[in-house]
Amino acid sequence: MSHWKFLARAFGGVALSAALLTSGPVSPAQVGVSIGVAPVCPYGYFDYAPYNCAPYGYYGPDWFVGGVFIGAGPWFHGHPGFYGHVDNRYDPRFGYHGPFPERGERAFNHFHGNVAIDAHGHVGNAGHDPGGEHAAGFAGHGHPGGGGRRR
Repeated sequence: MSHWKFLARAFGGVALSAALLTSGPVSPAQVGVSIGVAPVCPYGYFDYAPYNCAPYGYYGPDWFVGGVFIGAGPWFHGHPGFYGHVDNRYDPRFGYHGPFPERGERAFNHFHGNVAIDAHGHVGNAGHDPGGEHAAGFAGHGHPGGGGRRR
């Protein structure tokens, strides 16, 4: 009887090995994360969650092409290695407590940048000074800070 048990176990081991070797290829799991649509803000939105609208004066004109914000954070669609000027005095992380624009407000123009950042908030060199920047569609009147609600 022990001879038959030995043969049965050997046959079972061979069958299991054959099944594992002939099974289909293993593919890596794919994980998708939906971030939704970009915020619609007159002067762009901050590059960090919850991606609130940035006040007028935070982003410089190099962040706009044809008057359209090139995005920041997960919605950035500028060229790789891009650094554009911002005025971080209008960033709440640096103590700004002034007004923020409402979504859908119209834009105006009067920018004074003091630092260049990439689409993820890393400080770097934009390759030009922020003074005198202008971009098509980034025009109008007003004062820095926007005019929307205070947070």
